[in-house]
Amino acid sequence: MPDLYDACRLSIYLGNADTVHHKAVSGEILHRAHRAGLAGATTLQGIEGFGHSSTLHGTPKWSLTDRSPVTVHLVDTRDRILDFLPQLDDIAGQCLIVFDDVQVRAFGNSEDSTAPS
Repeated sequence: MPDLYDACRLSIYLGNADTVHHKAVSGEILHRAHRAGLAGATTLQGIEGFGHSSTLHGTPKWSLTDRSPVTVHLVDTRDRILDFLPQLDDIAGQCLIVFDDVQVRAFGNSEDSTAPS
């Protein structure tokens, strides 16, 4: 069995039309994570969803605004994720942020990837 390493995943649930400083929140989170040097980040576009408003959001063909759901997943060590969390303070009111412990097989995509330090 391959070696598994303890890590953390931060999942941020929001809407495609959510903005901060006139930028898409999902893209802003991704760029902040990249600048912070986190191990990995992915933005996923959802088809349909609902949140605290209980309003179903999707992408109807007649709508001018795409309110479909978006999820941003960040993965790194627990300490690095906890250190990164304050960078989301200015957007925390617009989204749901979920933090969970996970195990990963490798950090990075090279064959010589090792456990995080």
